[in-house]
Amino acid sequence: MKADPILKGIIVAFLILGFFILASASIGITVSMKLPSYYFILRQLITGGLVGLVLLIFAYKTPYKKWRAWSFVVFGLSLLATAAVFIPGLGLSTGGASRWIIAGPLSFQPSEFLKFGFILYLAAWFSSSGRKITSVRDGLLPFLVITGVASALLILQPDIGTLGVVAFSGLFLFLIAGGRWSHLLLLVLVGLIALGVLIYLEPYRMERFTVFINPDHDPLGAGYQVKQALIAIGSGGIFGRGFGMSRQKFQYLPEPVGDSIFAVAAEEFGFIGSTIMIALFLAFAWRGFYVSRFASDNFGKLLGSGIVVLVVMQSMINIAALSGLAPLTGIPLIFISQGGSALAMTLLEMGILLNISRTR
Repeated sequence: MKADPILKGIIVAFLILGFFILASASIGITVSMKLPSYYFILRQLITGGLVGLVLLIFAYKTPYKKWRAWSFVVFGLSLLATAAVFIPGLGLSTGGASRWIIAGPLSFQPSEFLKFGFILYLAAWFSSSGRKITSVRDGLLPFLVITGVASALLILQPDIGTLGVVAFSGLFLFLIAGGRWSHLLLLVLVGLIALGVLIYLEPYRMERFTVFINPDHDPLGAGYQVKQALIAIGSGGIFGRGFGMSRQKFQYLPEPVGDSIFAVAAEEFGFIGSTIMIALFLAFAWRGFYVSRFASDNFGKLLGSGIVVLVVMQSMINIAALSGLAPLTGIPLIFISQGGSALAMTLLEMGILLNISRTR
């Protein structure tokens, strides 16, 4: 059976859209750093596009059921890779955070691998647990241990944005796998308390939360990025300034090719363009869940749903943060932001999702 054509079309549309938006958003940085105009696009194509294409073809050709047998090894390797960022000489620490592994000219962000490994292992475990998931001893406690191990590594980096995406995706799978609502509410309560403690313990997180509550707080400091993002989004109006015409990307907006790239897109394409982008993510969610629903077994349903949630939840958090609807997290916009590791892992996940669609 052929892969779902609608899902395939949405993925291709995202790749084309990401290429053009990144090409425009990177102009400001390449000018200020005196780099070739194609620098970021070329790097994205090589580190994310080419590697990602190989991974996508591999995942597309590999029956998704094989991933069930590989789940424990993949999750274990993702934990080891994430822990490796703390090894001197191997991990790169910038801005007080250790999130990258450096090997010569190559770099890799293992948290992207961890997100996939976590969802893969949960899907395999939940699909084999059956009704045991409703019990405290065989369901709730093991889930807490698995999530706790992954969360601890992300907290130590620290990478609270990715932690939120991982935790929410895990809770979603726990629910659709048959977990009790009472257990889910308990997990949400514990998570909110833990999040409050993490915010309280780190001044910069408290500053970001304060900016979320009061957008006018410290506009030249903690609130600068959100303030500049809102200026960019507002400047776009209904139809936008036009492709390549953003002004905020020229040394006003921090991380224009990273987690602020949606603001650049909104300035250039306006309300209509932003709405189309959000609608594309919603279309991906609709088609991804549709494909997952008709998978031939429970593992496929859970794995496909988990992949969809990873992509859509991270993207919506990114857009909401730049729009002032959520605290700033620093996580990138899937398919759009610069990041070879993120794009490569996303394309691997798309290959698995397309393979699931072939076995409906």
